[in-house]
Amino acid sequence: MGYTTFDKAGYDAFKANDREGPVHMLNLVKLRDKAEYADGREATGAEAYAAYGRESAATFAKLGGKIIWRGEMEQMLIGPEKQWDLCFIAEYPSVEAFASMHKYPEYRAAVAHRQAAVADSRLIRMAPKDLGGNFGE
Repeated sequence: MGYTTFDKAGYDAFKANDREGPVHMLNLVKLRDKAEYADGREATGAEAYAAYGRESAATFAKLGGKIIWRGEMEQMLIGPEKQWDLCFIAEYPSVEAFASMHKYPEYRAAVAHRQAAVADSRLIRMAPKDLGGNFGE
């Protein structure tokens, strides 16, 4: 069974950690071969996720969100054998900006595409830091 959404306790903890400054969200996404829509419509997972991106873009931009890094997974060197189809970091100007996306009806409608598309995912909240001189800084 994959992870496709957050639970209430995790989301509440996310909102409670309302520090100042931007929030970086590392997204690792494994798409379904065939999307699983509740209404039975047909699409690939990639097509459904693309629809999620298109339909949520205005809300994401309105709240100050932007994609700050995107990469294509080539190989898992350390860790379990897992291939991610999409790897990116989204930046939000604040915790409130991320949390408020769900207040917009157009965003909530777009989430149906994400749920249909995603077989498994990881969403990792990170605090941006200054670049260091080595791995340990």
